[in-house]
Amino acid sequence: MTMHNGMRPQDVAVLLRIVLFKDQRWMNKDLARLLYLSPAEITGSIERSILAGLIDSDRKTVFKQSLLEFLQYGIKYVFPAIRGGVERGVLTAHSHPAIQARFASEQFMVWPDATGKEKGFSISPLYPSAAEAAKNDPEMHFLLSLVDLLRVGKTRERSWAINQLEKAFHEPSHQPHAHQGRK
Repeated sequence: MTMHNGMRPQDVAVLLRIVLFKDQRWMNKDLARLLYLSPAEITGSIERSILAGLIDSDRKTVFKQSLLEFLQYGIKYVFPAIRGGVERGVLTAHSHPAIQARFASEQFMVWPDATGKEKGFSISPLYPSAAEAAKNDPEMHFLLSLVDLLRVGKTRERSWAINQLEKAFHEPSHQPHAHQGRK
């Protein structure tokens, strides 16, 4: 009998990236390269997600509704965002450019990153190499920022983030444009 020792934060990123592949073929090494994780971490992640009921044993079909429920109701408790001081980094949560258009805030939030171009209050990334993965993959950056909005946002922001994740899970490619003004 296989034991389940719980999910790890990178497991969420792995599942999100698999969703972004849509119907494209991919291999574990592709995930490892895109997410800045080792192939062994990808294998372990997928195994944990199978046991948690978030991906089919075919290792390709993410149970999107189950993942959405976990993100909506559990992510901020299981993988809380730890806030820090002002640092240079990569914009996230309501500070992501596509999300800024929707929710104005006087304070930027960033994942700490020495090569980041923005300054803001730091929050712990979902997993250590999230900033690197985001810099090279705009769709993944958007999804990880939505997850951070679930981790730190208020009720209205969280509701919008879930709606955007649902759209991203079911559309070919989804990232809102800046002209979608604030409501």
